[in-house]
Amino acid sequence: MSSDFEGYEQDFAVLTAEITSKIARVPRLPPDEKKQMVANVEKQLEEAKELLEQMDLEVREIPPQSRGMYSNRMRSYKQEMGKLETDFKRSRIAYSDEVRNELLGDDGNSSENQRAHLLDNTERLERSSRRLEAGYQIAVETEQIGQEMLENLSHDREKIQRARERLRETDANLGKSSRILTGMLRRGSSVKEQLHLSVVPKA
Repeated sequence: MSSDFEGYEQDFAVLTAEITSKIARVPRLPPDEKKQMVANVEKQLEEAKELLEQMDLEVREIPPQSRGMYSNRMRSYKQEMGKLETDFKRSRIAYSDEVRNELLGDDGNSSENQRAHLLDNTERLERSSRRLEAGYQIAVETEQIGQEMLENLSHDREKIQRARERLRETDANLGKSSRILTGMLRRGSSVKEQLHLSVVPKA
């Protein structure tokens, strides 16, 4: 199970490194190449999200006692993914402004307020995304606690069932022992009576 997770982990590391490099190159590329690069980064971000989903599924299959370390790593990777998406949004905003200015012949001064507004909206979206991520993490941790409680209850039920079986066996053994003792007492009484009769002198 952990080997599958580590395989996804390596793929995620390679992919995010490529995405980081491409995002940094977007502002310096000619318009045609920028458009192609933006499309390429969008595709790779989707691939990275799919890898995270696979890794998350693998973590859920790991036994609770070993899951903590992998959960911490997942939180780190999700934060990294969020940062990549933020950097890409900012890169796309700059790219969109540049394309619009080229089409309209704008020198860019009139777009400063729009850019600031867009960046403000982006930051709000990031805060909302972080809150959603925190809520998701709480839900995952709650699910993990629930699974652990169910496992503990299952173990307790098995212990109770075994104790009941031992108790039934003990009751059966006690019943058998009681019958044996009763039979022995009866035989002892019979022998005692016979002895008594043989000892009593005849008149």
